[in-house]
Amino acid sequence: MKLTHALGAALLTLGLAAAPAAADSSPSASPSGAGSAPASAGTSFRTATEVEQGQTATASASTGDYLYWSFPADAKQRPTVKATVKLPQTHTTQTWQVDVYDGLRRRQACQYGAQTRTADAGTSSLELACVLRTVRSWSEPWANDPLPGTYYVRLTAVGVQTADLGQPVNAELRVESKDIGGAAAVDGRLAEPLVPGVAVKAQQEKDDSKTAAVLASVEPDGGWSSGWWSDRWVWSAIGGVLAALAGIGGYALTRGRGRPPYVPPNA
Repeated sequence: MKLTHALGAALLTLGLAAAPAAADSSPSASPSGAGSAPASAGTSFRTATEVEQGQTATASASTGDYLYWSFPADAKQRPTVKATVKLPQTHTTQTWQVDVYDGLRRRQACQYGAQTRTADAGTSSLELACVLRTVRSWSEPWANDPLPGTYYVRLTAVGVQTADLGQPVNAELRVESKDIGGAAAVDGRLAEPLVPGVAVKAQQEKDDSKTAAVLASVEPDGGWSSGWWSDRWVWSAIGGVLAALAGIGGYALTRGRGRPPYVPPNA
C-alpha cells in the first residue's frame, strides 16, 4: 500500500509540473491584428520602421532604394523574416537580398531560407526568407550569437542595371518567431536588451528624468525576458521523481519479506 501511495503522489507531481509547460508552449508572435501595420519603411538604421512580430508591413519604394524595418526578439525565440517584392511589369533581371542585423548592427547569418533571389525579366514578384538562429539570453563577448533586443531588416536590390533604377516597387515584410523553449536556455542573462538608447533611458530613469529617449520602443508581448519559465524545470522535476521512484522500487524489491521468527533449536 505504501508503494501504491508513493506512485500516486509521483504521478500527481508529474501532472502539476507538466501543466506550466503546456501553458508556456503557446506561440510567441503577436497576433496579426495587434495594432496597425506600418505602410512605410525607413532608409537607414536610425529611421527604420518598427514592426511587431505577426504584423505584415508594406512599403512603396523605387528600385535601388534601401528599405529598413526593425522588430524585437527575445530569448529562446527563433525569428523568421519573410519579404515579398512586387516588381513592375517591365524590368530586366534583378537580384534582391534581405539582411538582418542585431542591436549592435552585427549582421546575423541565416540558418536557412532564400536570402538572395534573382527575378528574371517579366517576373511579377519574388519572395525572400531568412530564418535566424535561436536568440540566446547570454553569450560570450567575442561571440556573434543572437541576443535579446532590436533587430534590423534591410531589403534592397543588388547589382541593379541603369535601366531599372527608379522604377516603382512594392514590398511586404512579416516577422514571426518559434518559441524553442528550454532547449535554448543558457545560464546567465544580459543586464539590458540590445535596444538602441536603452542605457540612456536606464540612466535617466535612475536620475528621475522625464526625458527618457529610446530609439526603439517596440517590445515583445509581456516585456523583455517574459518567458522566464523554462521546460527544463519540468524535465528536472521529472528526473527527480523518476529517481525517487527507482529508489522506492529498488527498496521494495530488495528488502524481502523480513526475517523469519526465531525458533529455539530444542523446541
